[in-house]
Amino acid sequence: MPIISWEGGKLTKEQKKDLIRRFTEIAVEVTRVPAKFYSVVIREQQDENLGFAGETVEEMKARMAKG
Repeated sequence: MPIISWEGGKLTKEQKKDLIRRFTEIAVEVTRVPAKFYSVVIREQQDENLGFAGETVEEMKARMAKG
């Protein structure tokens, strides 16, 4: 069974539903493998657990909010 995995920041319930639906639709379109065989896994990370350029996302958001 194919597994589609997404890892990133927090999402709303609606965003998760949309990602699962759209990832599956695109995978079926490209591969012609029926949707019932796909699993989608979403792993959410806290902002303090993600970083770019030596800075956590939490720090980046705080800095950007200041202007």
